Amino acid sequence: MGAKSSIVRADGEGEKLWFYGGGIHTWKATAQDTDGSLSLFEDTLVRGKCTPLHHHPHHEEVVYVIEGEILVHREDGDRRVGPGSTLVTPRGVPHAFVVVSETARLLFLNTPGVGETFYRRASIPVDVSGKDGPVDFQKIAEAAMETGATVILGPPPFARAQP
Repeated sequence: MGAKSSIVRADGEGEKLWFYGGGIHTWKATAQDTDGSLSLFEDTLVRGKCTPLHHHPHHEEVVYVIEGEILVHREDGDRRVGPGSTLVTPRGVPHAFVVVSETARLLFLNTPGVGETFYRRASIPVDVSGKDGPVDFQKIAEAAMETGATVILGPPPFARAQP
């Protein structure tokens, strides 16, 4: 099981994975680190990165906007949020987002840490360039089906990736 001590990871520290949905994930605390209680990663994104409409059946998701701006789709409509904003999405609640600033940095907390299986299945290690790669929604859908940690409900619910 995970460590029974504090976890300290400074800015830039942590395992880096390129997510097929777009973005570089820097893992700050894993489910293994926390005996499954949570997982935490920072996501670095560019304008236009969006998620399909989806929900998480087995974990809550908390997103904190460090830098940039995103447009969030929720059950009561769309809302633009920027630095310092917090989004709390209970399990089973449909949601999506699109990056509307040039870049964005988001901190994702999943509790319990079961959602990590989806992100890891839908990611590969960052190559030496450290750059983001092309979005592959098919690989995202496969990871969602295989892990059950994310349920894809439909395409991104935005008219276009709204800059």
